Amino acid sequence: MKMLRFALAPLFALALAVPASAEKISLGELSRYLNGLQTVEADFTQVNGDGTISTGKVFIKRPGRARFEYTPPDRTLVIAGGQQVAIFDAKSNQPPEQYPLARTPLNLMLAANVDLAKAKMVVGHTNDAKTTSVIAQDPEHPEYGTIKMVFTGKPTELRQWVITDDTGTQTTVILGDLRKNGALGNSLFDIVGEINRRAK
Repeated sequence: MKMLRFALAPLFALALAVPASAEKISLGELSRYLNGLQTVEADFTQVNGDGTISTGKVFIKRPGRARFEYTPPDRTLVIAGGQQVAIFDAKSNQPPEQYPLARTPLNLMLAANVDLAKAKMVVGHTNDAKTTSVIAQDPEHPEYGTIKMVFTGKPTELRQWVITDDTGTQTTVILGDLRKNGALGNSLFDIVGEINRRAK
């Protein structure tokens, strides 16, 4: 009996060394959280598909609006608004590259009513010692790519997202402290206004 206790001791020690998984946050709770985010302002670090790193500040105003201001030397500006996404290149005098917001997985997070329980939207829902992750896609257009959102719990908080686009390229955005539900002017998300301002 004593030998058995000694034999089992390393196994108990190993079990104690493995961190317990955090409780998985339900899809209903995650949907409620996202729908409750009216505005968000945060610093971010972005890991690009080629391994390079960018930093900046993001402003989100749901539904459908976001602004990514990249810090020098990048100085790129990305605006989502009016159902479009525009990429302004500070080094170019050309008009911004534009495409429909609906064609990017970011649209799933910016939707007026986020419902992660919708059939075929969520293709992954996992948790580990600290976080709950959800991988979502447009059920009608899975070819547009996916967004993986990572949350911490108690209280629920969005910490990062990973967008895999239609070419398979992954972009990770890691958020700093979120400043939520403050006042953000609509001009921040006005693509036409930004084009006109730069043309002067």
